[in-house]
Amino acid sequence: MIFKKPMRIISLILIISIILNVESEAVFGKKKISLFGKDNNSEYIIISGGPALRKWEDLRIEKYQHDRWWGNFIRSARARIQELRKEKGEKYKITWLVYKPSYETRSSEDDNPLISWVNSVQKKYNVNLVWIFKSNEIINYINNGRDRKKTKIDGFEYYGHSNRYAFLIDYSNDIIGASTVYLHENDLKQIRRTSFNRKAICVSYGCNTGESMSKKWRKATGIKMRAAIGKTDYSNPLKPVVVPPGHWNDSILRLKLRH
Repeated sequence: MIFKKPMRIISLILIISIILNVESEAVFGKKKISLFGKDNNSEYIIISGGPALRKWEDLRIEKYQHDRWWGNFIRSARARIQELRKEKGEKYKITWLVYKPSYETRSSEDDNPLISWVNSVQKKYNVNLVWIFKSNEIINYINNGRDRKKTKIDGFEYYGHSNRYAFLIDYSNDIIGASTVYLHENDLKQIRRTSFNRKAICVSYGCNTGESMSKKWRKATGIKMRAAIGKTDYSNPLKPVVVPPGHWNDSILRLKLRH
């Protein structure tokens, strides 16, 4: 008799958990959403670097030209935001840092309201859109964009031009074939690693960042960064890929080459 009350409590807990699980699966598929909204205490950061200007790129040999379409780094970021909204729910914190100067100049060149189009993504998906103008604003946001004791970073993704040593936030927009605004791997040591959750997802979709910068990222943050060894291709902006014979730094091919 003394065990009846505890057993009733356990049974009640099991029934409640089954009901909650069924409800979450009906709305979000097999993804389970925490009853206490733990996901809402975390944040996902997405960076979109700027496009090149056609007036510069059209002067180059065709195989070296970039950004015939202005929205490579916007459309791919938007697709990822859509995934996160479906996965994490409407209240999950998503912050989108976008380098504004390049979109302003490209907007004038294309004679299209690019800034308004980017703003429309913010409104549709309820993201925290932060226009940036300098590369150090990225690190400042990582460290201080929110109270990092309460809101840790679940993920960080970069969409934009790059080389093995830096995110080229601006590229071939101000000066042909050159970057005037960039986040160098040596700057990463300014990041406070306590800003991140230990199992945060970090990915760079920029060219060559798996060759050096990803190592400095891990040293600075304690977190692996999935990144490309070789060039990336945004021909399908919904899914940037690595151009063969390049590969992701965590791919099977990479592991084989180590042995």
